[in-house]
Amino acid sequence: MLHGKISGIFCIIMALLMPDYLFSQAPQSAQKRAMEQSSQNHKLVIYQLLPRYFGNTKTLNKYYGSINENGSGKFNDITDKALLEIKKMGFTHVWFTGVIEHATMTDYSSYGIKADDPDIVKGRAGSPYAIKDYYDVDPDLAVDVKSRMTEYQALIDRTHKNGLKVIMDLVPNHVARTYASDVKPAGVHDFGQDDDKSKAFDAKNDFYYMPGHPFVVPPGYNPGGDEFKSPLKDGHFDENPAKATGNDVFTAAPGINDWFETMKLNYGVDYRNGRTPHFDPIPPLWNKIYDILKFWSAKGVDGFRCDMVEMVPFEFWGWVIPKLKAEHPDVIFIGEAYNVDLYSKYINTGKFDYLYDKVGLYDAIRRLTCNDPHATTWDINQVWNRDSKGIDQHMLRFMENHDEQRIASAQFAGNPWLAVPGMIVTATLSTGPVMIYNGQEVGEPARGSEGFSGDDGRTSIFDYWGVPEQQKWMNSGKFDGGQLSEDQKKLRGFYSSLLNIVRTSDALSSGDFWELMIANEKQPGFDQHLYIFLRYTDKQRILVITNFNRSESQIQVKLPDDLLQQLNLSGKKDFVDLLSGNKFSTDNIAEGVKVSLPASSGMLLSF
Repeated sequence: MLHGKISGIFCIIMALLMPDYLFSQAPQSAQKRAMEQSSQNHKLVIYQLLPRYFGNTKTLNKYYGSINENGSGKFNDITDKALLEIKKMGFTHVWFTGVIEHATMTDYSSYGIKADDPDIVKGRAGSPYAIKDYYDVDPDLAVDVKSRMTEYQALIDRTHKNGLKVIMDLVPNHVARTYASDVKPAGVHDFGQDDDKSKAFDAKNDFYYMPGHPFVVPPGYNPGGDEFKSPLKDGHFDENPAKATGNDVFTAAPGINDWFETMKLNYGVDYRNGRTPHFDPIPPLWNKIYDILKFWSAKGVDGFRCDMVEMVPFEFWGWVIPKLKAEHPDVIFIGEAYNVDLYSKYINTGKFDYLYDKVGLYDAIRRLTCNDPHATTWDINQVWNRDSKGIDQHMLRFMENHDEQRIASAQFAGNPWLAVPGMIVTATLSTGPVMIYNGQEVGEPARGSEGFSGDDGRTSIFDYWGVPEQQKWMNSGKFDGGQLSEDQKKLRGFYSSLLNIVRTSDALSSGDFWELMIANEKQPGFDQHLYIFLRYTDKQRILVITNFNRSESQIQVKLPDDLLQQLNLSGKKDFVDLLSGNKFSTDNIAEGVKVSLPASSGMLLSF
């Protein structure tokens, strides 16, 4: 999750243009081969999509612009055609981000939705992670606000009809300070409805309180910018007693860099007394979150991306996930996690299907992509060695998401083609899921300051905005890439080829892994910016070779004797690079495979 402005670490790089060798004919041929394969596998390929800007055609992009000025995408904009194109690109799941109703500066009071106080809202649109009603959806995303849930249900059904599964957010640690469900099912008690506000902590309370102290808006906050006017914009918010803030701030006066727009939920942990757990009897909040999960699962949601799971006790996850799966066995849970020491615990005890691999593969590949002088591909080996103890298949890999900077931004790589080797490793290193953030596939650079979000290399989740490069692919709702440059079409072709190959290849989606760095570290041409490994099954073998160097590399890749014996490999072998379609042979596999890799490139050699 991203709750405030976080300055990026700039990569000083040369702007390099990727040669055309990969994609002169590759995208169609590789995609066709992949689509024609009959093998079935369970590799998740996830497309993260923010409906707020996915279908937005407005191009004004005014600083702190309103929804009328800058526009907002709608559920209905995600058409059959859009979903078909997403499916054709190789995706299996769509994560619709920011669907649930959250606090906003846009006034929907004429529809019976209580207006939010802008002094505790971040950005004109508001953060999708400051949930206002867990049983409702964002009115920004509806053509007919009164029919907003019907429109979302139609999107779920439309997504399924096009052969894709639906993931949506669960934000379990905190909610907006204006939280109040006006459409909750009969018999459901709202968060805080039964709380004893005279107690700072009680396991039966849904929130934490500061008795005798009213909430204080952080001084200096100018919600919505200078042009935004509202009678509620007065530097005050009526909350007495104050509740604890989402990022574990137990004070009535959180700072401007805190998640001051949110209130932390109470799962029965007394944070101010040594984090003492009170889980017997089960706190009321546990069942309330379970009811929310059950509500959305019944509507056809196939999975939940769970925000900041480490700020919620793992005992809760170990209770709620099996409980929901008893009724919905196929539902998946993805956890946003950053503490590598807890990964195994959240998988084995917390029962998560998948966890973010940000502190690990993402960080290692980012350093290599940015040409960090201290980065080497041995860093990738460290990640694999860490995850090889039973959790590698549970790690979700990505190079972009809504929290991270865009690859093409000046704050990351400045050139989307520099991500080719990293994206190949990200997608093929293990059987776990791979995720792409919409706009990544066409090189969106996220230029400019949107309002609450500064010029930080991210596409704002707080502000109304259009995404210029993604809009070129959308092409006024045609979703045909009609406005993309030739270079962007090639980039999208690379992603499409890679993801379809990964999704349909037995070796890459479900095969075993053999590390080949140690076997090749003394080979002529080897350096610490090449990464080499084999993925294989009994019927398919794919040699993955990537070059993170900004210059061409040549190497004779050796397969160790024990690997040759295990796979019964000898004599002449024919190879085809699944990405480019190029074919070649080696007379004696025992002597190795000689390859030449252009700068910032990679190969998937099937043999």
